[in-house]
Amino acid sequence: MNCYECVQQSRTAAAVAVCRVCGAAVCADHVRTESKRLRGPASPGKMIHDQPARQLTCPVCRAAEESL
Repeated sequence: MNCYECVQQSRTAAAVAVCRVCGAAVCADHVRTESKRLRGPASPGKMIHDQPARQLTCPVCRAAEESL
């Protein structure tokens, strides 16, 4: 699978990720990676731990998220 952003620029590059928002395939140059903390529900006798999660997006969706 090729990177959608590269195809739009008349280039070819292998995709390494899929945007979590729109589903477009993106290469290493176009993927935007963000770490987000997720919290699980607390239950009696258990501690709450923040679990880091990766969020991979394309440049278009990343820009849209940052504009909110």
